[in-house]
Amino acid sequence: MGSSELEDEASAAVAAHANGAADVRRRRDQAKEILSKQAVKIATKAEEHERFIFKLTHLMGVLGFGTFCYLLGARPQDVPYVYCLFYFIFVPLRWIYYRYKKWHYYLLDFCYYANTFLLVMILFYPKDEKLFMVCFSFAEGPLAWALIVWRCSLVFSSFDKLVSVLIHLLPGIVLFTIRWWNPQTFAAMHPEGRAARVTWPYVEDKSYLWTWLFVVPLAAYTLWQLMYFLIVNVLRRQRLLRDPEVMTSYRELSKKAQKANNIWWRLSGLLGDKNRPLMYILLQALFTVATLAFTVPIFLSYRLHWIFQILKVCAATWNGGSFILEVMPRQVVQKEKKKREMKPTEEANSKEHIDDPLGNRQHIAEKQSQ
Repeated sequence: MGSSELEDEASAAVAAHANGAADVRRRRDQAKEILSKQAVKIATKAEEHERFIFKLTHLMGVLGFGTFCYLLGARPQDVPYVYCLFYFIFVPLRWIYYRYKKWHYYLLDFCYYANTFLLVMILFYPKDEKLFMVCFSFAEGPLAWALIVWRCSLVFSSFDKLVSVLIHLLPGIVLFTIRWWNPQTFAAMHPEGRAARVTWPYVEDKSYLWTWLFVVPLAAYTLWQLMYFLIVNVLRRQRLLRDPEVMTSYRELSKKAQKANNIWWRLSGLLGDKNRPLMYILLQALFTVATLAFTVPIFLSYRLHWIFQILKVCAATWNGGSFILEVMPRQVVQKEKKKREMKPTEEANSKEHIDDPLGNRQHIAEKQSQ
């Protein structure tokens, strides 16, 4: 076989590989486009029936809350599986809604990263003490305090706010039941042929405690921060610059902080406006370090742990009451005002559509284009 034939075969192989890769990319893009269109269609239909969905969400939220409280007392060992059911149903629904609203980059936030850790632990490594401690640190550290600091509101009539609260609240409750109330935990505290242990997970010494409740979780958080920065600030940077309507956590928080001119806006501007994203990362890192450190005394004390659960529920409920009484009335007024403003425009367009013959409209359009 001559060298020219070998070159031809090599060229053909390269071309076939390139065509195959292009075909895979084309199919992937088509699938992505179909999913995006379906998400928009579902979300649009939901907005058309907003009032009914609000009532249904309120009903299901109240019934679900009552059922969950019953399970919490009657069968605490089933609470982790209820959480898994919540994750598999509501996180995909949130992606559909957020994709329509151009908020889908929120699903890259740390709270979803931490929830995924917990899901993996429950389903695949339920007896891994070290992974349990890492998940505990995430749930009762950054997630729990974000619920309080960012004023998450327990509003049963709002699907979005209800899911936001549960994403931050449920992991801590799940881990509380596993640590203190689960019958399987009690069995692990009294293994056959061994002396009874005080708690599960078993804490050998303080260095072990700080390693798995602070050092390792902090390393996992740093890994998330690097991946988030790579995706949002490098790989998807041009996409975000082209469309200012696409929201990220930094965009939303900076927008609210600038409007309120609060301490967070002033702190983020210490290094100048150009370095606000960097300051946001530093402030978030400080928040994470402080909240992770606080999980150590919570982990060791049953009393402190259940008091903290009550504090979280009370904060979310209080914020929900404030939202219903102060924010929702303003939102209703704004929506009605927007509808009244749009109504004359729609009536004028409808009248023009009826009165003008087709040819005349085409003639007017041609004149305007000239």
